[in-house]
Amino acid sequence: MSTEVSGHEKYYIPEKSSIPIIFAAATLFVGYGAANAVVGNGTFMLFMGMVALVATMAFWWAVVIRESQAGLDTPALNSSYVYGMAWFIFSEVMFFFAFFGALFYIRSFAVPWLGGEGDKGIAGELLWPEFEAAWPPMITPEESVMGDQAVTVGPDENMYLHSFDKIFSWLPLWNTIVLLSSSGTVHFAHMALKENNRKRFNFWLGITVALAFIFVILQAFEYYEAYAHLGLTISSGVYGTTFFMLTGFHGMHVLIGGIFLLTQLTRSTGFKHFTDKEHFGFEAASWYWHFVDVVWVCLFLFVYIL
Repeated sequence: MSTEVSGHEKYYIPEKSSIPIIFAAATLFVGYGAANAVVGNGTFMLFMGMVALVATMAFWWAVVIRESQAGLDTPALNSSYVYGMAWFIFSEVMFFFAFFGALFYIRSFAVPWLGGEGDKGIAGELLWPEFEAAWPPMITPEESVMGDQAVTVGPDENMYLHSFDKIFSWLPLWNTIVLLSSSGTVHFAHMALKENNRKRFNFWLGITVALAFIFVILQAFEYYEAYAHLGLTISSGVYGTTFFMLTGFHGMHVLIGGIFLLTQLTRSTGFKHFTDKEHFGFEAASWYWHFVDVVWVCLFLFVYIL
């Protein structure tokens, strides 16, 4: 639907849509399915949630792309897209800020209190006198008292780099190299598009998409190593919980960002969309990708290094 007032430009107003509600429901289903998967209740719900999420994203983007290619996007509407994407990324920043805030609180206050430190540590000193407040806690408070009878036990090893000799086989380092490299390649793609060089744009964007999915594969392999060889699971006390929550949510964002970029690559190679002047779909994807990269740098620093 569009309205026109004499002396003013047209402004396209999309029809009512239930897509955002369906997308939110699919996202909730993915989260619930992931929670069931990590506690051993199977992956069927997670798989179905991912299928629903990807299908909803594809349908939603197809609608927006058709509107754009039909010439319905006016300068005013394009401005609303920019503001919308900016607010979306800001909301994601706050999302991860909450997780990093929780990690800070656990490391700086909760674990020391459980170890009997500070004014609020008296309860920890009485209940778990043998628990040592260290990060990451390799022995849980329950384990320090009950030993082998404890239900919640700590991991056998953590994800930190224990010897510099093993740095080149340390997966977090390779994940960092892959993701930071992808931030550079997506920038090169943007520069090529501004120069109206589609061939070079497709080349650099294709490399970015490949790096995105390489990161996801490496992350999955890291999880396998954690579960199979390090005894580190989401149930391994507060360390296991925070590790998998932070890296898992980030990994989900990388997967979504990879699909976002793959969509732009398909539009360019298959349908010749985008020009040096009109390419907000790609710009939005690149903004999101740079955000994902910055979050990983913070994760690498606070989860794997400090």
